Amino acid sequence: MTYVVSDIHAQYDLYRRLLEYIKFSDGDTLISCGDIIDKGKDSVRLLKFIKNMPNARCINGNHEYTFLKYYWGLMRESPDNFDYVLKKLQEYFPDDGALLDWDTIDWVESLPFYIEGKDFLCVHAGIPLDENGRIIPPEKATREQLVYDRNFKDPHIEVKDSKCVFFGHTPTSYLLPDGASKIIAYRRKEAQKDSYKITDFYKIHLDTGTWIDGVLGCFCIENCNAYYVKR
Repeated sequence: MTYVVSDIHAQYDLYRRLLEYIKFSDGDTLISCGDIIDKGKDSVRLLKFIKNMPNARCINGNHEYTFLKYYWGLMRESPDNFDYVLKKLQEYFPDDGALLDWDTIDWVESLPFYIEGKDFLCVHAGIPLDENGRIIPPEKATREQLVYDRNFKDPHIEVKDSKCVFFGHTPTSYLLPDGASKIIAYRRKEAQKDSYKITDFYKIHLDTGTWIDGVLGCFCIENCNAYYVKR
């Protein structure tokens, strides 16, 4: 099975519980749509755990991008003082920054800003659409568009004739009338009522506001089910 999650925000224990709940195995794949770090207390611990998962794939969110821009700025100021740069980067994470090492930094820097599959596309915040409502090729989008987009989440933004887009960035509770912390899956108008294939959906909003309400959810591409754990 292939699962997609977003905006874990340093909730290490909750993430481990989610893996146990879905009975995540060596034959499964889990894709994280960014914002692994910040807000919680286990940013580096979670980064290192996911980095060492052979069947995990990740992209950068706006929080990783902000960290990288800070890192790149330090390197421009002190290109030869690696001990100083590492110390400053460790201080970036006040709770568990002492765990940060160069292997983890290099791994974050190596992460892409999108992941594309046969029938789906994973970004952090959104992706621009062309004049016909189709997503533009992700390689033509800027990093800023992929990690900061605030429009793609709007319910009236409908993706046409394109792959299903997974994204997070904004808690879904801000959009739902009952304020629920749950994944929002937008079905295509032409999809058959009793059909549940990933091609039946045009976008899936994953950010369950984990750092606010303590709910972490993921979506399974093969069976189109959502799974949740709560702190």
